[in-house]
Amino acid sequence: MTETAKEPPLLIKAQYVKDQSFENPNAPEVFAMIQEDSPKLEISVDVTPTHITGQTYEVTLSIRADAKMSQTSAFVTELDFAGLVVLAKGLSEEQSQHLLMVETPRHLFPFSRAILASTTRDGGFPPLVVNPIDFAELYQKRKGEEPGELSA
Repeated sequence: MTETAKEPPLLIKAQYVKDQSFENPNAPEVFAMIQEDSPKLEISVDVTPTHITGQTYEVTLSIRADAKMSQTSAFVTELDFAGLVVLAKGLSEEQSQHLLMVETPRHLFPFSRAILASTTRDGGFPPLVVNPIDFAELYQKRKGEEPGELSA
């Protein structure tokens, strides 16, 4: 008796940096300021799925971190990290949305986190280690609001 292999609901075909930036507009003065106090950090997160063709989607995880000392910008970094994913046929709209808005960014996040840590370290600051993100909660918030940026 042979068993037919079941198609996985989600296949990640590729992961890549779509866009990345780092700004250190007040160097070198900001490094003296950081010796005296820690910067205030604001982080925003957004997930954007884009239909490519058939069952293929590009899902972009966008993370922006803005560090300030009072009104002085310490650094600003932005990362759009994307995955090219294929969904199984026959999924409901709810299942598809869950895979695109929760599961795919959950898989992309560790890579995004490592890139942001390296970028801030290479910019002269301590590595920015973003706390884990509850993508299910962000998705629920987004379902209850107009489409737009989600904050973490």
